[in-house]
Amino acid sequence: MNLNQENTTVGFIGLGAMGAGMAGCLLRKGWRVHVYMRRPEVQAAFIYAGAHAHDSAADLGRACDAVVLSLPNADAVETVLFGEKGLAQELKPGTYVIDTSTIAAASAQEFGKRLAARDVSFLDAPVSGGQEGAAAGTLACMVGGDAVQVEACRGLLSAFSQNIFHVGPSGAGQTVKACNQVAVAGAMLGVADALALARAQGVDPDVMRDVLLQGTARSVPLEKHAPRIIQENFEPGFRARLMRKDLRLALDAARAADTSLAAAPVAERLLDAMCEQDRGDWDWCGLALEVGKPGDGARES
Repeated sequence: MNLNQENTTVGFIGLGAMGAGMAGCLLRKGWRVHVYMRRPEVQAAFIYAGAHAHDSAADLGRACDAVVLSLPNADAVETVLFGEKGLAQELKPGTYVIDTSTIAAASAQEFGKRLAARDVSFLDAPVSGGQEGAAAGTLACMVGGDAVQVEACRGLLSAFSQNIFHVGPSGAGQTVKACNQVAVAGAMLGVADALALARAQGVDPDVMRDVLLQGTARSVPLEKHAPRIIQENFEPGFRARLMRKDLRLALDAARAADTSLAAAPVAERLLDAMCEQDRGDWDWCGLALEVGKPGDGARES
């Protein structure tokens, strides 16, 4: 059975920067939404918008046909699913769990197996598009899991995703998300280098950016993030500590596969420097401030 607004009660756990936008999309589009959040002040806005609040994940699970998770890491996902008063205690057979968190592919596969033993379907469905995309319902969603189950959830996912891609079996969604973060990090390093070089040579970085946008250097970081770097506006956005976590997951996966990556380790090092300087809650494009410092070129040579 496909999940739709008429036959589905949707639970949502994780009302942070991304989850709040996705849950808001579900409410605006008429879905019956139930929420659980430890902070009552966060739940209050969703109750006002029409959501039904619960005191625990287990209580929410008892009431829902599908549950969407948007959590910071695998430990949080495991606790919500299998911890004290966790979802798994009360989920009905046939329920769907859709995890939009970014975690390791191996963790997603493990959670899927544990839930399958309870006749509960699990999809790893990380998203890309940032807070603006979450609020506007224009995210890209990369989904790992059984093809029939993915199709059953497509209508629900489309409430907050403009593009939904079934990329393979369980864990594949997380692998593609890791690839996304690696590719974006590489592009961001290129933008940071270009800005540093323009400034060093006395060229207006805004002019340089305008020119590059007309050619093959065009990219999302150049288009969206470069103006913020130039203006030193680092309000998140996507926090540096979260991007560092994502890149570490990608690097762990690469090491496990005996594969070396070029740009990701550099980006992770710069993000680590940001976090060590108490800038972990800045937007991650702030890593550009770590590029172009005196002596960097000497170390490169």
